[in-house]
Amino acid sequence: MADKLVKGVYSALLTPRMENGDFDGTSFRNQLEFLLSKGIQGFALNGATSEYCLTTPDDLKVILAIAKDTLTNRAEYICGVGAAGLRGAVELGQLALAGGAAGLLLPMPYFFPYSQDDLSQFCSDFAKLVPLPILLYNLPQFTSGLEASTVLNLIRQCNNIVGIKDSSGSLDILRSLTESGLECNRVVGNDSALAPALREGLCDGVVSGVACVLPEIMKAMFAFVPDSSEFKHTSELLDAFIDQVNIFPTPWGLKWISESRNITPATFSQPVSKSRAAESEKMVQWFESWKTAAVDSVIGSVMNAQ
Repeated sequence: MADKLVKGVYSALLTPRMENGDFDGTSFRNQLEFLLSKGIQGFALNGATSEYCLTTPDDLKVILAIAKDTLTNRAEYICGVGAAGLRGAVELGQLALAGGAAGLLLPMPYFFPYSQDDLSQFCSDFAKLVPLPILLYNLPQFTSGLEASTVLNLIRQCNNIVGIKDSSGSLDILRSLTESGLECNRVVGNDSALAPALREGLCDGVVSGVACVLPEIMKAMFAFVPDSSEFKHTSELLDAFIDQVNIFPTPWGLKWISESRNITPATFSQPVSKSRAAESEKMVQWFESWKTAAVDSVIGSVMNAQ
């Protein structure tokens, strides 16, 4: 594989919406411009951070059009095509192909539990129908999880399945791919797993939800040698942030942080209870007191390392 689809930090984007639930294209473009200004050069549209289960085909057309207009000749973007079945995934895949995506993130069908044979058939059939490079998207928190043997077989058998974005939080599949010697794209999809994956040399890049609000810290994770004191400090900052946002459903915590940084407004498709709103206020207060020192420290360390 001469050029891997995902290398370094790809930001998993939020999908901002207006109070009536309609997609907020202006805020989405602002998010892209903010992240570009911070040096992010790769983007993932319509993944779990983007709440892909709520994205309609019409939404995705607009998302892709804005991404193409904003990012052409400036950055790469890949697109999630999560659906409940093959027909829906193929429809989204064709939209992504027409919308200029460099590749696809293919989650397993959601809602029902499926066997490994079911998942293998789904992925191989999809790969025949959509001629783009595909990263399998392992998301066992919300879909049927992939096993390492299934992943290995699919990469070997399907020319355009080029690797995996593993959001399980486990390193087992990435270890299996590395040990196999198979030429493929190994991508971390769970920010908590990035530091150990880098220490073990198991990944080529990350598709990161945290990167949509803290690109400085995620970029710094790739700037330092994994056994350095600077890497340890940066990974500790990342863990502290994740501990704060993980008390909320994905991606609620990130939405409140995004609003705090004046990137995108925090609006929600589900009602937010008073107790959750109170929790969010505490988190934002913590973030605002923590952010400047944390970000400045990693930026200073990166500059000193250069």
